[in-house]
Amino acid sequence: MAESDELIIGGHRFGSRLILGTGKFADTAVMLDAVKAAGCELVTVALRRFSEGVDDLCAPLAECAGLTLMPNTSGARNAREAVRAAQAGREISGSPFVKVEIHPNPHHLMPDPIETYQACCELAKDDFVVLPYIAADPVLAKRLEDAGCAAVMPLGSAIGSGQGLQTFAMIELIISESSIPVIVDAGLRAPSEAAAAMEAGCSAVLVNSAVAAAENPVVMAAAFAQAVAAGRMAYNAGLMSRGTDAVATSPLTAFLGR
Repeated sequence: MAESDELIIGGHRFGSRLILGTGKFADTAVMLDAVKAAGCELVTVALRRFSEGVDDLCAPLAECAGLTLMPNTSGARNAREAVRAAQAGREISGSPFVKVEIHPNPHHLMPDPIETYQACCELAKDDFVVLPYIAADPVLAKRLEDAGCAAVMPLGSAIGSGQGLQTFAMIELIISESSIPVIVDAGLRAPSEAAAAMEAGCSAVLVNSAVAAAENPVVMAAAFAQAVAAGRMAYNAGLMSRGTDAVATSPLTAFLGR
């Protein structure tokens, strides 16, 4: 990938525009193989997975060359808990990145906009590279950008739902107003949806369940990597404009008029 098309988040450069979550995998080996197949350079890790023990899936990730860990605050119910989790995650991982994820209602897992904003303001001042998980709200996205967030991560649909890009129109508005990367997070099921997000101008895509819950997670990770790359290539190439009328690609009018 050309240097000019690198993904830049808070001054950090990445060649891959696919970010992978590390939850829900059957075991460590499958997770690591999926990370490698995806070719990703940035992965999210729930803070609870940094705990010691035989079920810890994160220690092997820390040993992968060229991989940056992004602790997330999943499970936090308010800004105070999210800030505390972020600080613990930075201390354990040594990474300045944090995905701020605050969803107090376990039934729908929708992000709390007020608590998220408060947490992001505090963490940005504390020199974190802050990436908040948010509803597809253009106003909130701009407020978070102004607060110092390095990127915004609007949901495509509910976490783990596999309902795809239900918020596509709002994501397009966020992209049009943002000066920082816009990363679609949550709800994607198919690589084609990741390609569509990239074609629309998203800077990256984050997936977890779509890979971990696939029949073959490793192959699905590779498929998402190809879809993200193709979508970005199409965006850079410039998609043709939409029209209301049919236009023949090889008109015969001039030939028949002779």
